[in-house]
Amino acid sequence: MGLISPAARDALQTWLEHQRALKGAAENTITAYQGDVADFLAFMTAHKAQAQGLGALAEIKITDMRAWMARTRGPDVGPRSMARKLSAVKAFYRWLAEREGFEPTAVLSTRAPKYQKKLPRPLAVDAAKAMIDCVEIQSDRPWVSARDVAVLTLLWGCGLRISEALGLLARDAPLPETLRIVGKGGKERVVPVLPAARDAVDAYLRLCPHPLTPDAPLFRAIRGGALSARSIAKVMADARMQLGLPATATPHAMRHSFATHLLDAGGDLRAIQELLGHASLSTTQAYTAVDTARLMEVYNRAHPKAG
Repeated sequence: MGLISPAARDALQTWLEHQRALKGAAENTITAYQGDVADFLAFMTAHKAQAQGLGALAEIKITDMRAWMARTRGPDVGPRSMARKLSAVKAFYRWLAEREGFEPTAVLSTRAPKYQKKLPRPLAVDAAKAMIDCVEIQSDRPWVSARDVAVLTLLWGCGLRISEALGLLARDAPLPETLRIVGKGGKERVVPVLPAARDAVDAYLRLCPHPLTPDAPLFRAIRGGALSARSIAKVMADARMQLGLPATATPHAMRHSFATHLLDAGGDLRAIQELLGHASLSTTQAYTAVDTARLMEVYNRAHPKAG
């Protein structure tokens, strides 16, 4: 952030602290915000050929915004990423304008590029089962196989994010009937733990060769350190190659599958929202949007006015 004026740098840091403390933004979100807004401020410094203090930032015009977007867009920054960057800049400007008392219309009226939202691709029930069965026989170390099965069972059976599963500590085991999970933005939720998930974790614990002190990570890498999300992604990549599944069969797809299979079984969308820890129902709907045709079929069969 060397190209940014001290006043702008201080304002950015204050805004980030506001997002962290008052909005409960996750650290990954804070990091993305910081990078996106700092890049924007650095561009404006170069574009205007002078450091952009708070007074200069209040004078940004729509032509300046277009210049920034034209410069930022490229092979590595598609419409979705550009929209995310613009959203971060707008959020910063909305806060800055209120604090400094200027009109941020030029920034806030800038339109994001249109992009097609990618729908999630949950696995079919048979494919999810096959994935876990395949992972179980992939490693020549029985404890590693048991570990990988336990992790995937938590993703599919409890709807955990990979970061949440890998964030479990040894003191969390043996798993209780319900887990208290702190998810994105510090949002807390209670998740029922299926017997199959408890059994899978117990099987892993019986075989794990590393000492499991209470504050140590529950899931361990080969050498005893914390298991990484990348390792589980690699395990699933190897399994999907053997099973002929698409590249969308990722750890996150197991969480999508949890939501979709619950909905298939008659689960209530709001209850599923709570289990997933989504702040917005629209996010939960995106998880299950692939089943719109099935929802219409249920509606047409069940609703008294549908006939």
